[in-house]
Amino acid sequence: MQSFEIDKSDLLRIKTALEGGDAELELVLKDYHASEIAILFERLPQEARERIINILPAEEASEVITEMDEESHPEDLLVNLDPEKRTEIVEELDYHVATDIISQMDEEDQQEILQEIDQEDAISIRALLNYDEDTAGGLMNSQVICVNINSDKKDALDEIIRQSEEMEEFYTIYVVNDDKILQGIVSIKDIIKARSEVKIRDIYQHDPVFVKADLDQEEVAKLISQYNLTSIPVVDDHMKLLGRIMVDDIIDVMEEENTEDILKISGVSEDEELSGNWKDAVKSRLPWLVINLGTAFLAAAVIRQFTHVEEELPIIVAYVTIIGGMGGNAATQALAVTVRRISLSDLTDRQTYRTVIKEISVGLINGMANGLIVLLFALLYDKNPMLGLVLFLAMTGNLIVAGLTGAGIPLILKRLGIDPAVASSIIITTFTDCIGFLLPLWLASKLLL
Repeated sequence: MQSFEIDKSDLLRIKTALEGGDAELELVLKDYHASEIAILFERLPQEARERIINILPAEEASEVITEMDEESHPEDLLVNLDPEKRTEIVEELDYHVATDIISQMDEEDQQEILQEIDQEDAISIRALLNYDEDTAGGLMNSQVICVNINSDKKDALDEIIRQSEEMEEFYTIYVVNDDKILQGIVSIKDIIKARSEVKIRDIYQHDPVFVKADLDQEEVAKLISQYNLTSIPVVDDHMKLLGRIMVDDIIDVMEEENTEDILKISGVSEDEELSGNWKDAVKSRLPWLVINLGTAFLAAAVIRQFTHVEEELPIIVAYVTIIGGMGGNAATQALAVTVRRISLSDLTDRQTYRTVIKEISVGLINGMANGLIVLLFALLYDKNPMLGLVLFLAMTGNLIVAGLTGAGIPLILKRLGIDPAVASSIIITTFTDCIGFLLPLWLASKLLL
């Protein structure tokens, strides 16, 4: 089965159905999965979205809203629905999904919805609203299946059946004591295979991997990836079981974190919506461009100090731009690799040292290789071997600096508690531009003039 992409024919079909009656629209919608309808919503006006959601059964409507991208603002869609329909949909949503959506609403709308829905659901959602959305608590689903450590096989199976009635799927059964303190995990397979007189305490797995509710979601993703888990329990400071985080939620987190890092490295705020308008894009990007302009003036100041070199050897100007550009590209490569390493794991002092040495070595080798090409070009085209030597040394030196700063700057920022993806590119660009201009001009002033 291929992934669904928005097609003109699908949009035309939906828009044509929207012009007709509800029966015709309902018939057309049956040909689309909930996730496909959510994708189509990206190209439909709010009125069309509301009509489609009102036509769909509450269970399917909740799936559509669950699949909607954050930038499509499912909270606005819910707020504008008829209260009765809205209540049905919210009660069908998983607690963590409902919490994520409701948390984006105004306080007044939040309270209105929480008063409309079932009291037990409202209590669970209110509890989840207390956690930051980027933490394990904000990511978790409070619906879990757990059995008492002192239960026998029959009692455990009865509990699993009872608790699973309102759950679509589950992978892990958590073992707790009388105070709901997490003791371990047990698989349904082990329970079924066990003899009837066996107690859960005899077959459960001790020391499960768990996370505290205030742990950052990126760290949760690392643990699930490291231990190849399908779900992970969330506990409070006293080890009381609060909920679970599923692997499908972590996939969304990893996509979100990767997108955030890419935007930051590019000098774009993570607050900018990918489908946002031009005003939001300008507001997000202009401050970074102004900062970049300031660093460009710094690089220009370096050139101003060597105007006599440019006047006496104008050909050097063409090569300066090449060396500066190559340094920027090499630094970006080192930066991307280093930021990715930092995001995947906390580097030890030894690993940090080896990372920097590696990038310096790569810079040296790449610098010499590219410097040799420029040297040969200057020798053959400009008939100037000393110019070629200057360019060789400048290229090699700038790519060494590129490797050093590309790896070193993000690691230093990480140690200082600053997100390395935010400020690294600006600092590194400043270094490579300034050194890229300084080295060839200074060397030319000493060796050629």
